Amino acid sequence: MNMASSALMLFLLVLYFSFQFSSCLDALNKGYSSLSVEKAEQDIIVSENGMFSAGFFEVGGNAFSFAIWFTTRPDSQNITTPTVVWMANRDQPVNGKRSKLSLLHTGNLALVDAGQFQVWSSETESNVPTELRLGNDGNLVLRELPAGHILWQSFDFPTDTLLPGQHLTRSTQLVSSRTETNHSSGFYKFSFDDRNVLTLVYDGPDVSSTYWPSSAILAWQAGRFTYNSSRIAVLNPLGGFDSSDNYNKRTSDYGAVLPRRLTIDHDGNLRVYSQDRSQKWYVSLQAISDSCTIHGICGANSVCRFDLKKGRKCSCVPGYKVKNQSDWSYGCESIFAATSNESKVTFLELGQVEFYGYDANYLPNSTYTGCESLCLNNSNCKGFQYSYDNGAGVFKCYTKTQLLNGHFPGGAGTITYLKVPKGKSFPPSYEDSVIRNSDCSVKIHREYSKKHVSRFVSFLLWFATAIGVLEMACVLVVLEKKRECASWVEQIMDSALGSNYDENKMEILARVALDCIEEDNEQRPTMSQVVEMLQSQDCDPNGEA
Repeated sequence: MNMASSALMLFLLVLYFSFQFSSCLDALNKGYSSLSVEKAEQDIIVSENGMFSAGFFEVGGNAFSFAIWFTTRPDSQNITTPTVVWMANRDQPVNGKRSKLSLLHTGNLALVDAGQFQVWSSETESNVPTELRLGNDGNLVLRELPAGHILWQSFDFPTDTLLPGQHLTRSTQLVSSRTETNHSSGFYKFSFDDRNVLTLVYDGPDVSSTYWPSSAILAWQAGRFTYNSSRIAVLNPLGGFDSSDNYNKRTSDYGAVLPRRLTIDHDGNLRVYSQDRSQKWYVSLQAISDSCTIHGICGANSVCRFDLKKGRKCSCVPGYKVKNQSDWSYGCESIFAATSNESKVTFLELGQVEFYGYDANYLPNSTYTGCESLCLNNSNCKGFQYSYDNGAGVFKCYTKTQLLNGHFPGGAGTITYLKVPKGKSFPPSYEDSVIRNSDCSVKIHREYSKKHVSRFVSFLLWFATAIGVLEMACVLVVLEKKRECASWVEQIMDSALGSNYDENKMEILARVALDCIEEDNEQRPTMSQVVEMLQSQDCDPNGEA
């Protein structure tokens, strides 16, 4: 190749790369420049350090949003899709033709679609020169020149992500994406509530509920402060997250200066991500370890089970089928027709399954029969929860017209019963039946009174507390003594009780315990069978309960 040919080749290469990057900008200036969707790959604002880019991001077929994302290096071959950290029009994408973002003479930053309809704007105005520039921290700033007064900045209007140094305040919130690939607004929100506490909220199509921190505990029990009304939280570059409500956490790689982001993901969990040298993201901190406690994650009429190794698993309750196999948030629908005829329905025991909230009725001191009747008399009732309150010493009844936020295992002593048609067989909707694997440590179905508690009930409560830690040892002794056909009841009782117990009732309790630990699950008694066995010795010779 001669000198002339070499010079020509060099000129063509320079010309090619100049054309490719001639539209890459460090800023937009008032009245003189705009970004066009038709040149989305070239019309990009890049931060000075090259870490962030802003421009038109394709969110679907011929659909674009103006966004900010982490710039992907040419050597990062494993990164196929840039990580978006902010969007202007996430819920109203523009057409891939003739749409543009312009900094107008009025000082307003405006995004228009193909029909020149304004889809989004900064709602600003200024009579002096202005500039739109992307900072090294990922903050897109519109400011006046030369004074530098900030008219608008993306950090004040987050979508689903906080970058280091970006504040979450009383007037801002993070809203998840709908799915991993659908960037429109989803169902989960991260913000301060009226108590000055950071919360995660499920805001679905039909219901809304707070799931973090748990509503079962008070704010101070979760380590939160409610008296600091400043309402500010921030992620710092070293990996520390600090909030005015005392929610202060550190990432697993705290101390290292790395690209980071805090995101509320489409599954409702709040996570901090760190980026390694190959530009791959890894989770360095997350708010919720058991994802089944996230509301709405499996949809209505389903049960969520969580395993540390296998992760979350959603399953329809018996008699229901999944609506959308690719998106469990749609939940499950019934495969049988509901009926108001009490004689044509029965109740299927689901074991230690719990459905959070949305109770049609609540009875603080109820019998099993009373709870069942309450559900039978309501044609909209889908089932009921029957749980024992250790503190109050009573059974509680919760009837359900909606089966939402189901999880297994539920609270201790809680059993759920599902209303289904009689005479129909409903195969388990998941591999490991909740019914077969439910805990057999059940309580007696009995109506308790706070004013009067029988001697036998008082003894049972005392016995469970005092002897509970020795249960396994007692079972082993019982097994051995049964083989020897000896008077084994006397030998497993605490001598401190003297003769203050009913030997027949103690024998019944021991036999129930043995039946509950049968190796064959099918041989274990159901809740109703346990109740029958316990109630068979439930009255003393004087006829008192």
